[in-house]
Amino acid sequence: MSVLVYIEADNNAVKKSSLEALTYAVKMNAGDVTALVTDKAENLEELGKYGVKTVLQVSDDKLSTRPVSAIASAIASAASKAGANVVVMSRSSTVDAAAPRVGVKMKATVASNVVALPQTDNGFVVRRGVFTGKAFADTKLEGENKVLTIAKNALAIDDSVGGSATVEAFSPEYGAKDFAVKVTDVKKQEGDILLPEADLVVSAGRGLKGPENWGMIENLANELHAATACSKPVSDMDWRPHHEHVGQTGIKVAPSLYIAVGISGAIQHLAGVNSSKTIVVINKDSEAPFFKSADYGVVGDAFDVVPKLTEALKKAGI
Repeated sequence: MSVLVYIEADNNAVKKSSLEALTYAVKMNAGDVTALVTDKAENLEELGKYGVKTVLQVSDDKLSTRPVSAIASAIASAASKAGANVVVMSRSSTVDAAAPRVGVKMKATVASNVVALPQTDNGFVVRRGVFTGKAFADTKLEGENKVLTIAKNALAIDDSVGGSATVEAFSPEYGAKDFAVKVTDVKKQEGDILLPEADLVVSAGRGLKGPENWGMIENLANELHAATACSKPVSDMDWRPHHEHVGQTGIKVAPSLYIAVGISGAIQHLAGVNSSKTIVVINKDSEAPFFKSADYGVVGDAFDVVPKLTEALKKAGI
């Protein structure tokens, strides 16, 4: 088995989720693992400590807006060059759209939202999260070529392999229509901690009563070095920007810790956060549905609980 890992970067740094995909590929007990990078990124030779032998780096400004068809062609082209029969990628808006295209180009079977390493005792079987994380499906992939998209936080990053990767310039082969769709504008979320990559998230809903009360949520998030998020009604009312909306129709997150303040826990919201490793719910309504999905729950007024929690964290020096 030979594996190609597609790596995404932001602000010249490799994304945490891509490092998780890299760890997944190495732990598959594969032979040589090759990485493909189409974004601008620095210090790519350091990917060697995660187990990568070779990094194929594409320097092409036409890929800066991540045109999906062109990205898919670049991945398939790199897999061919590396002799890889398995492609591993971490889920993202780009990857979710590119993966099936890569599958067609490679004549491969595709499995999305993979949450565990494959079982190879009887073929090639992967476990996938289905029904918005409410269940798992064990899926057997036939054929030599396979494309896997890995759920965020499915595997802890392992950088203990050691070594330095060889970085090579790579020029993919594109299709005639790969750049037929033109991206005219890109609006990027700003901030020190970006929500899709955050390991800790503090989120709030209508229980905060208005945008003027969001300071205590930001204070708690700052103390935890966490990203802030909100429920759909909050973004719909313009209390918070839409890029903070988490849920089925917003951003789906899978942090190690998700703190929900004043959110009732509608099924649409749960669909976007139920892959979180630990969920803490703070709500004065003891019957709020969110408590059924929480690992820890605090029944109390957010305006009383959150400032005290923030102060306790400050005293603890966390």
